[in-house]
Amino acid sequence: MNKQSGFTLIELVIVVVILGFLAVTAIPKFIDLTDQAKQANIEGMAGGYATAISLARAQWEAEGRPTNTTGQNVVSYDGTDLLLTTENKAAGIRAGYVVSQVLGRNTGAGLGGGFTAENCIDIWNGILQQPPKLTDNITTLNNDKSMQYFVTLNGTAATTSCSYHLKETLSKDGNGLFVTTNINTVSNFFTYFPATSNVEITIKQ
Repeated sequence: MNKQSGFTLIELVIVVVILGFLAVTAIPKFIDLTDQAKQANIEGMAGGYATAISLARAQWEAEGRPTNTTGQNVVSYDGTDLLLTTENKAAGIRAGYVVSQVLGRNTGAGLGGGFTAENCIDIWNGILQQPPKLTDNITTLNNDKSMQYFVTLNGTAATTSCSYHLKETLSKDGNGLFVTTNINTVSNFFTYFPATSNVEITIKQ
């Protein structure tokens, strides 16, 4: 008679225990790698963004601070016409930092009411080569899987800023949809201040 061999109960228990130990030691490392990847994503995007802002300003200075027919500061950067800030020393706004692409509306150079979230999107798409897709509409973010960033507009005048949030670090509701609740306290993002060109990184997870 042929005997069928198999695992004994003790052997199975030992295998389960070993797998448990492996899971306990490996899972935290994988979680940590995920967090590191999210942080690296933000830091990489912020670095590229800040560099592009500086290069656009440098090109504008090198070309003798060109303006358009209405006196607004403009520069053609890497094939894209960009609108730049108008200096206002009293308000703390320096000249020559990107506020939008020149798309016909030409608003926001003084960082007044004309500067909207659309300007933030214009800047993103105007200075970065093949940038990740972004939106300022939470419904679009949830419905379009290709969206990777969510942008918010904050402040007024010299404190005006664009915050670019990594989609995967936003909070979700009970239905698994991304929400803007406590967005600045839970997400990874970087913020651009066009009045001074400052770019600040915030890492929460």
